Amino acid sequence: MDSKFKGLILVTGAAGRVGAVGRTVVELLRQRGLPVRALVRREDERADALRATGAEVVVGDLTLATDVARALEGCRRIYFGMSVSAPYLEATVIAAAVARERGDLEVFVNISQMTVSQMTLAKMTDSPQQRQHLLAEQVLNWSGLPTVHVRPTVFLENFFFLDWAAESIARDDTIQLPFGAGRTSPVAAQDVAEVIAIILSNPAAHVGKVYELTGPRCQDMHAVAAEYSSALGRSIKYVDVPLEQWRDQELRNRNLPEHVFEHLLTMARLHSANRYDRITPDVEAITGRPALGIRDFIAKHADLFATNRQPMKTSGTS
Repeated sequence: MDSKFKGLILVTGAAGRVGAVGRTVVELLRQRGLPVRALVRREDERADALRATGAEVVVGDLTLATDVARALEGCRRIYFGMSVSAPYLEATVIAAAVARERGDLEVFVNISQMTVSQMTLAKMTDSPQQRQHLLAEQVLNWSGLPTVHVRPTVFLENFFFLDWAAESIARDDTIQLPFGAGRTSPVAAQDVAEVIAIILSNPAAHVGKVYELTGPRCQDMHAVAAEYSSALGRSIKYVDVPLEQWRDQELRNRNLPEHVFEHLLTMARLHSANRYDRITPDVEAITGRPALGIRDFIAKHADLFATNRQPMKTSGTS
Protein backbone atom coordinates (compact mmCIF):
# COMPACT_ATOMS: atom_id res chain seq x y z
CA MET A 1 0.00 0.00 0.00
CA ASP A 2 1.22 3.50 -0.88
CA SER A 3 1.62 5.20 2.52
CA LYS A 4 2.35 8.56 0.86
CA PHE A 5 -0.96 8.72 -0.99
CA LYS A 6 -2.87 11.95 -0.50
CA GLY A 7 -6.36 12.30 -1.86
CA LEU A 8 -9.37 10.10 -2.47
CA ILE A 9 -10.05 7.03 -4.59
CA LEU A 10 -13.26 7.27 -6.60
CA VAL A 11 -15.11 4.00 -7.17
CA THR A 12 -17.96 4.17 -9.67
CA GLY A 13 -20.73 1.60 -9.93
CA ALA A 14 -20.20 1.05 -6.23
CA ALA A 15 -23.70 -0.28 -5.55
CA GLY A 16 -23.59 -2.84 -8.39
CA ARG A 17 -25.75 -5.94 -8.39
CA VAL A 18 -24.46 -8.96 -10.36
CA GLY A 19 -20.93 -9.60 -9.18
CA ALA A 20 -20.85 -6.32 -7.24
CA VAL A 21 -17.22 -5.66 -8.20
CA GLY A 22 -17.45 -1.97 -7.32
CA ARG A 23 -18.93 -2.62 -3.89
CA THR A 24 -16.26 -5.21 -3.11
CA VAL A 25 -13.50 -2.83 -4.28
CA VAL A 26 -14.81 -0.24 -1.81
CA GLU A 27 -14.77 -2.78 1.02
CA LEU A 28 -11.25 -3.97 0.21
CA LEU A 29 -9.85 -0.44 -0.03
CA ARG A 30 -11.45 0.54 3.26
CA GLN A 31 -9.94 -2.58 4.89
CA ARG A 32 -6.59 -1.20 3.77
CA GLY A 33 -7.38 2.12 5.44
CA LEU A 34 -7.57 4.05 2.16
CA PRO A 35 -9.98 6.98 1.72
CA VAL A 36 -12.75 6.13 -0.73
CA ARG A 37 -15.56 8.04 -2.40
CA ALA A 38 -18.24 5.70 -3.73
CA LEU A 39 -20.43 6.90 -6.59
CA VAL A 40 -23.93 5.37 -6.67
CA ARG A 41 -26.95 6.00 -8.87
CA ARG A 42 -29.47 6.30 -6.05
CA GLU A 43 -29.89 6.36 -2.29
CA ASP A 44 -30.92 2.96 -0.94
CA GLU A 45 -29.79 0.28 1.51
CA ARG A 46 -26.73 -0.45 -0.62
CA ALA A 47 -25.59 3.16 -0.23
CA ASP A 48 -26.06 2.85 3.52
CA ALA A 49 -23.94 -0.32 3.55
CA LEU A 50 -21.15 1.52 1.74
CA ARG A 51 -21.25 4.32 4.32
CA ALA A 52 -20.96 1.70 7.04
CA THR A 53 -17.49 0.83 5.67
CA GLY A 54 -16.38 4.41 6.24
CA ALA A 55 -16.59 5.40 2.57
CA GLU A 56 -17.96 8.75 1.49
CA VAL A 57 -21.01 8.17 -0.72
CA VAL A 58 -22.17 10.52 -3.48
CA VAL A 59 -25.18 10.09 -5.74
CA GLY A 60 -24.73 10.83 -9.42
CA ASP A 61 -25.22 9.82 -13.03
CA LEU A 62 -22.16 8.72 -15.03
CA THR A 63 -23.71 10.15 -18.20
CA LEU A 64 -23.81 13.67 -16.72
CA ALA A 65 -20.47 15.50 -16.84
CA THR A 66 -21.42 17.77 -13.94
CA ASP A 67 -22.08 14.76 -11.70
CA VAL A 68 -18.82 13.09 -12.71
CA ALA A 69 -16.83 16.30 -12.15
CA ARG A 70 -18.36 16.68 -8.69
CA ALA A 71 -17.61 13.05 -7.83
CA LEU A 72 -14.00 13.27 -9.06
CA GLU A 73 -13.19 16.47 -7.15
CA GLY A 74 -10.25 15.76 -4.85
CA CYS A 75 -9.74 12.22 -6.20
CA ARG A 76 -6.37 11.11 -7.56
CA ARG A 77 -7.29 7.54 -8.47
CA ILE A 78 -10.41 6.10 -10.05
CA TYR A 79 -11.95 2.71 -10.71
CA PHE A 80 -14.41 3.03 -13.58
CA GLY A 81 -17.18 0.49 -14.10
CA MET A 82 -20.92 0.52 -14.59
CA SER A 83 -23.65 -1.99 -15.35
CA VAL A 84 -24.23 -3.44 -18.81
CA SER A 85 -26.16 -0.63 -20.46
CA ALA A 86 -26.60 1.26 -23.72
CA PRO A 87 -24.79 4.48 -22.65
CA TYR A 88 -21.63 2.70 -21.44
CA LEU A 89 -19.36 4.29 -24.04
CA GLU A 90 -20.82 7.75 -23.44
CA ALA A 91 -20.15 7.40 -19.71
CA THR A 92 -16.55 6.28 -20.36
CA VAL A 93 -15.90 9.27 -22.62
CA ILE A 94 -17.32 11.65 -20.03
CA ALA A 95 -15.23 10.16 -17.23
CA ALA A 96 -12.10 10.32 -19.39
CA ALA A 97 -12.78 13.92 -20.42
CA VAL A 98 -13.34 15.05 -16.83
CA ALA A 99 -10.23 13.22 -15.62
CA ARG A 100 -8.12 14.65 -18.44
CA GLU A 101 -9.33 18.18 -17.68
CA ARG A 102 -8.32 17.77 -14.05
CA GLY A 103 -4.83 16.71 -15.08
CA ASP A 104 -3.69 15.25 -11.75
CA LEU A 105 -4.89 11.65 -11.92
CA GLU A 106 -2.47 8.92 -10.82
CA VAL A 107 -4.40 5.99 -12.30
CA PHE A 108 -7.62 5.26 -14.17
CA VAL A 109 -8.49 1.57 -13.67
CA ASN A 110 -10.96 0.56 -16.36
CA ILE A 111 -12.88 -2.71 -16.17
CA SER A 112 -13.36 -4.14 -19.63
CA GLN A 113 -14.02 -7.65 -20.97
CA MET A 114 -11.60 -10.36 -22.02
CA THR A 115 -13.47 -10.83 -25.28
CA VAL A 116 -11.96 -7.49 -26.36
CA SER A 117 -8.60 -9.28 -26.69
CA GLN A 118 -10.12 -11.30 -29.57
CA MET A 119 -11.67 -8.27 -31.29
CA THR A 120 -10.48 -5.62 -33.71
CA LEU A 121 -12.22 -2.63 -35.24
CA ALA A 122 -12.74 -4.76 -38.35
CA LYS A 123 -13.83 -7.87 -36.46
CA MET A 124 -16.26 -7.22 -33.63
CA THR A 125 -18.87 -9.43 -31.99
CA ASP A 126 -22.65 -9.02 -32.14
CA SER A 127 -22.79 -7.76 -28.55
CA PRO A 128 -23.31 -3.98 -28.36
CA GLN A 129 -21.74 -4.08 -24.89
CA GLN A 130 -18.57 -5.81 -26.06
CA ARG A 131 -18.24 -3.34 -28.95
CA GLN A 132 -18.53 -0.47 -26.48
CA HIS A 133 -15.81 -1.95 -24.29
CA LEU A 134 -13.46 -2.14 -27.28
CA LEU A 135 -14.16 1.48 -28.19
CA ALA A 136 -13.93 2.58 -24.56
CA GLU A 137 -10.43 1.13 -24.34
CA GLN A 138 -9.51 3.03 -27.51
CA VAL A 139 -10.81 6.29 -26.05
CA LEU A 140 -8.87 5.82 -22.82
CA ASN A 141 -5.71 4.97 -24.71
CA TRP A 142 -6.06 8.11 -26.83
CA SER A 143 -6.74 10.25 -23.76
CA GLY A 144 -3.20 9.96 -22.46
CA LEU A 145 -4.51 9.17 -18.99
CA PRO A 146 -2.50 6.73 -16.80
CA THR A 147 -4.80 3.81 -17.58
CA VAL A 148 -4.91 0.17 -16.53
CA HIS A 149 -7.34 -2.13 -18.37
CA VAL A 150 -8.68 -5.10 -16.39
CA ARG A 151 -10.35 -7.67 -18.64
CA PRO A 152 -12.18 -10.47 -16.81
CA THR A 153 -13.70 -13.39 -18.64
CA VAL A 154 -17.30 -14.37 -17.82
CA PHE A 155 -18.11 -14.01 -14.11
CA LEU A 156 -19.05 -16.94 -11.90
CA GLU A 157 -21.79 -14.63 -10.63
CA ASN A 158 -23.16 -14.28 -14.15
CA PHE A 159 -26.71 -15.55 -14.58
CA PHE A 160 -25.40 -18.55 -16.56
CA PHE A 161 -23.50 -20.05 -13.63
CA LEU A 162 -25.39 -18.81 -10.57
CA ASP A 163 -28.98 -17.58 -10.81
CA TRP A 164 -30.17 -19.54 -13.84
CA ALA A 165 -28.13 -22.62 -13.00
CA ALA A 166 -29.60 -22.52 -9.49
CA GLU A 167 -33.13 -22.49 -10.92
CA SER A 168 -32.63 -25.55 -13.13
CA ILE A 169 -30.58 -27.42 -10.52
CA ALA A 170 -33.27 -26.81 -7.90
CA ARG A 171 -35.83 -28.10 -10.39
CA ASP A 172 -34.18 -31.23 -11.80
CA ASP A 173 -30.43 -31.22 -11.02
CA THR A 174 -29.43 -30.01 -14.49
CA ILE A 175 -27.57 -27.04 -15.96
CA GLN A 176 -29.30 -26.15 -19.22
CA LEU A 177 -27.33 -23.89 -21.56
CA PRO A 178 -26.47 -23.74 -25.28
CA PHE A 179 -22.69 -23.91 -24.82
CA GLY A 180 -22.14 -27.13 -26.79
CA ALA A 181 -18.63 -28.51 -26.33
CA GLY A 182 -17.18 -25.08 -25.65
CA ARG A 183 -14.74 -24.70 -22.79
CA THR A 184 -14.85 -21.90 -20.23
CA SER A 185 -12.97 -20.61 -17.17
CA PRO A 186 -15.32 -18.28 -15.26
CA VAL A 187 -13.76 -15.94 -12.71
CA ALA A 188 -15.12 -14.86 -9.32
CA ALA A 189 -15.99 -11.19 -8.85
CA GLN A 190 -14.08 -11.28 -5.54
CA ASP A 191 -10.88 -12.13 -7.42
CA VAL A 192 -11.46 -9.35 -9.94
CA ALA A 193 -12.15 -6.87 -7.13
CA GLU A 194 -8.98 -7.91 -5.28
CA VAL A 195 -6.88 -7.35 -8.39
CA ILE A 196 -8.41 -3.90 -8.84
CA ALA A 197 -7.96 -2.98 -5.17
CA ILE A 198 -4.29 -3.97 -5.29
CA ILE A 199 -3.75 -1.82 -8.39
CA LEU A 200 -5.52 1.16 -6.81
CA SER A 201 -3.55 0.76 -3.58
CA ASN A 202 -0.20 1.08 -5.33
CA PRO A 203 -0.67 1.88 -9.03
CA ALA A 204 2.80 2.91 -10.20
CA ALA A 205 3.89 -0.55 -11.37
CA HIS A 206 0.63 -1.21 -13.22
CA VAL A 207 -0.01 1.91 -15.32
CA GLY A 208 -0.16 1.15 -19.03
CA LYS A 209 -0.77 -2.57 -18.54
CA VAL A 210 -3.62 -4.89 -19.47
CA TYR A 211 -4.61 -7.72 -17.13
CA GLU A 212 -6.78 -10.61 -18.33
CA LEU A 213 -8.48 -12.52 -15.53
CA THR A 214 -9.80 -16.08 -15.60
CA GLY A 215 -10.53 -18.89 -13.20
CA PRO A 216 -7.91 -21.57 -12.49
CA ARG A 217 -9.17 -24.19 -15.00
CA CYS A 218 -10.75 -24.23 -18.45
CA GLN A 219 -13.36 -26.98 -18.90
CA ASP A 220 -16.33 -27.98 -21.00
CA MET A 221 -19.76 -27.83 -19.40
CA HIS A 222 -19.86 -31.54 -18.53
CA ALA A 223 -16.71 -31.00 -16.42
CA VAL A 224 -18.27 -27.83 -15.00
CA ALA A 225 -21.35 -29.86 -13.99
CA ALA A 226 -19.05 -32.34 -12.25
CA GLU A 227 -17.68 -29.45 -10.19
CA TYR A 228 -21.24 -28.56 -9.13
CA SER A 229 -21.82 -32.23 -8.24
CA SER A 230 -18.75 -32.30 -6.03
CA ALA A 231 -19.71 -29.03 -4.33
CA LEU A 232 -23.36 -29.94 -3.73
CA GLY A 233 -22.98 -33.66 -2.95
CA ARG A 234 -25.42 -34.84 -5.60
CA SER A 235 -25.28 -35.60 -9.32
CA ILE A 236 -25.65 -32.53 -11.54
CA LYS A 237 -25.84 -33.03 -15.32
CA TYR A 238 -25.24 -30.62 -18.17
CA VAL A 239 -28.00 -30.55 -20.79
CA ASP A 240 -26.98 -28.90 -24.04
CA VAL A 241 -29.90 -26.87 -25.40
CA PRO A 242 -30.05 -25.68 -29.04
CA LEU A 243 -29.22 -21.97 -29.15
CA GLU A 244 -32.44 -20.93 -30.88
CA GLN A 245 -34.56 -22.91 -28.43
CA TRP A 246 -32.72 -21.41 -25.46
CA ARG A 247 -33.04 -17.92 -26.94
CA ASP A 248 -36.78 -18.17 -27.55
CA GLN A 249 -37.91 -20.27 -24.58
CA GLU A 250 -35.48 -19.16 -21.87
CA LEU A 251 -33.74 -15.88 -22.60
CA ARG A 252 -36.74 -14.06 -24.09
CA ASN A 253 -38.87 -14.94 -21.08
CA ARG A 254 -36.49 -13.07 -18.77
CA ASN A 255 -37.86 -9.70 -19.97
CA LEU A 256 -34.40 -8.19 -20.18
CA PRO A 257 -33.57 -4.84 -21.77
CA GLU A 258 -32.68 -5.40 -25.44
CA HIS A 259 -29.09 -4.28 -24.86
CA VAL A 260 -28.63 -6.89 -22.11
CA PHE A 261 -30.51 -9.54 -24.11
CA GLU A 262 -28.18 -9.16 -27.11
CA HIS A 263 -25.13 -9.20 -24.85
CA LEU A 264 -26.08 -12.46 -23.13
CA LEU A 265 -27.13 -14.07 -26.42
CA THR A 266 -23.74 -13.21 -27.91
CA MET A 267 -21.95 -14.62 -24.86
CA ALA A 268 -23.86 -17.89 -25.28
CA ARG A 269 -23.04 -18.01 -28.99
CA LEU A 270 -19.34 -17.33 -28.32
CA HIS A 271 -19.25 -20.05 -25.66
CA SER A 272 -20.63 -22.53 -28.20
CA ALA A 273 -17.96 -21.41 -30.69
CA ASN A 274 -15.30 -22.10 -28.01
CA ARG A 275 -14.30 -18.44 -27.81
CA TYR A 276 -14.18 -18.63 -23.99
CA ASP A 277 -11.49 -21.31 -24.04
CA ARG A 278 -8.87 -19.16 -22.32
CA ILE A 279 -6.80 -19.14 -19.17
CA THR A 280 -4.25 -16.75 -17.71
CA PRO A 281 -2.14 -16.59 -14.51
CA ASP A 282 -2.91 -12.91 -13.86
CA VAL A 283 -5.11 -13.35 -10.76
CA GLU A 284 -2.43 -15.33 -8.94
CA ALA A 285 0.38 -13.11 -10.24
CA ILE A 286 -1.22 -10.02 -8.70
CA THR A 287 -2.95 -11.39 -5.59
CA GLY A 288 -0.36 -14.04 -4.72
CA ARG A 289 -2.96 -16.82 -4.51
CA PRO A 290 -4.78 -19.02 -7.04
CA ALA A 291 -8.05 -17.84 -8.52
CA LEU A 292 -11.19 -19.31 -6.94
CA GLY A 293 -12.42 -22.43 -8.72
CA ILE A 294 -15.99 -23.39 -9.60
CA ARG A 295 -16.30 -26.11 -6.94
CA ASP A 296 -15.26 -23.85 -4.07
CA PHE A 297 -17.42 -20.99 -5.36
CA ILE A 298 -20.54 -23.17 -5.61
CA ALA A 299 -19.86 -24.70 -2.18
CA LYS A 300 -19.88 -21.17 -0.73
CA HIS A 301 -23.33 -20.60 -2.28
CA ALA A 302 -24.78 -24.07 -1.76
CA ASP A 303 -27.95 -22.69 -0.16
CA LEU A 304 -28.95 -21.18 -3.50
CA PHE A 305 -29.18 -24.66 -5.03
CA ALA A 306 -31.65 -26.24 -2.60
CA THR A 307 -34.34 -28.36 -4.27
CA ASN A 308 -37.19 -26.38 -2.65
CA ARG A 309 -35.84 -23.00 -3.69
CA GLN A 310 -38.15 -20.53 -5.46
CA PRO A 311 -37.21 -19.25 -8.95
CA MET A 312 -35.35 -15.94 -9.08
CA LYS A 313 -36.64 -12.79 -10.71
CA THR A 314 -34.26 -11.34 -13.26
CA SER A 315 -33.92 -7.56 -13.54
CA GLY A 316 -30.66 -7.06 -15.39
CA THR A 317 -26.95 -7.70 -15.26
CA SER A 318 -23.64 -5.96 -14.74
